[in-house]
Amino acid sequence: MAADFIGFPADLFSFLRALSKNNNREWFNANKDRYIESVAEPVQAFINAMGPRLEKISPHYVADSRRSGGSMFRIYRDTRFSRNKAPYKENVGCQFRHEAGKDAHAAGFYVHLANDQIFFGGGVWAPPNDVLTKIRDAIVDNPSNWKKITRSKSFLATFDGVRGDGLKRPPRGYDPEHPLLEDLKRKTYYVMKPGTKDMAQSPAFIDEVTQTFKAASPFMKFVASALELPY
Repeated sequence: MAADFIGFPADLFSFLRALSKNNNREWFNANKDRYIESVAEPVQAFINAMGPRLEKISPHYVADSRRSGGSMFRIYRDTRFSRNKAPYKENVGCQFRHEAGKDAHAAGFYVHLANDQIFFGGGVWAPPNDVLTKIRDAIVDNPSNWKKITRSKSFLATFDGVRGDGLKRPPRGYDPEHPLLEDLKRKTYYVMKPGTKDMAQSPAFIDEVTQTFKAASPFMKFVASALELPY
C-alpha cells in the first residue's frame, strides 16, 4: 500500500554522493549495511507500494521487489566491455517490466534516482532490430493513432514528446519522405518526466510517479500492441 512508502531517505542521495567519490569494492563492502538500509530497502518499499497502483494501470507489468532478479536494477556494473572500470553504479533504477520481457531492453515503466538527475516514465530501451521493426511498422500502419497519442495536449503537458537516440539516415525499407520520419529513425522509444530530490524524499512522490505512468499509458499501450503483447 502507498502508506508503506514515506519517501526516499536523504541518505540515499548522500550514499550515492559518497559512492561517486569512493567507487571501489573496499569502501562499498565497508558501507554495505548502509547501502541496504538507505538504498535497497527503501527502493524495495517503493516497488511494493507501486504494485497495486501499477496493476490498475496495466496488470501485465510486474512490480517485483526482490533485491536480485526483480524490478530493482543491480548496483553492480558490468565492466567487461567498458573503459570505465568503476564497479558500482552511482544511480538507482527500477524497471516495472512487461511480464513477457526478459531483460532491461523490454518495454517497461522506469524510475531513475541520482544526485544529478531524477526522472520517471516508460518505453523501450535499445531493443533488438525485430522489436524496432514492429514499432516502426505500427507507426507506419497507424500514423493517426500515433500522432493522436504523442501530439496530444495532455501528453505534451507531461512529457516533452517521445525521446530516444535515432539514426542519422532513414531506416532501410522505409519511405525517406515519410511525415513521421523522425519517429521512424529512433532506435529507442521512451517518455520521461523530470523530478527533484525534494519530491523523491516526499510521501507524495509515489503519487507523482503513478500519475506520470498513467499519462504514459496510451503510449505504452501503443508499444505493447505493436509488439503483439497484452495491455
